[in-house]
Amino acid sequence: MIRYGVAALTLTAGLSAGTAQAAPTIEGLLKDGWEIVGLAGNYDVRTSLLLFRKKDVTYLVQCSTLYDVTRDKRVVVNCYELH
Repeated sequence: MIRYGVAALTLTAGLSAGTAQAAPTIEGLLKDGWEIVGLAGNYDVRTSLLLFRKKDVTYLVQCSTLYDVTRDKRVVVNCYELH
């Protein structure tokens, strides 16, 4: 729950600063040449974090994924830049 609060604060801060843009997707990152450089999973195998980097970019992108059988949209992905 804390992770989602931090992500929400990060996204809100970006929006209020006037830098609103579409959040990256895992598929889009891979198509654009980003590499997966880190992966962490949770003990319950329902959540994971992926860390991406790109050679000519000075920041990383992190994507959190959640698989929740109680939701209509079972897979939830949230990607955001880490500056």
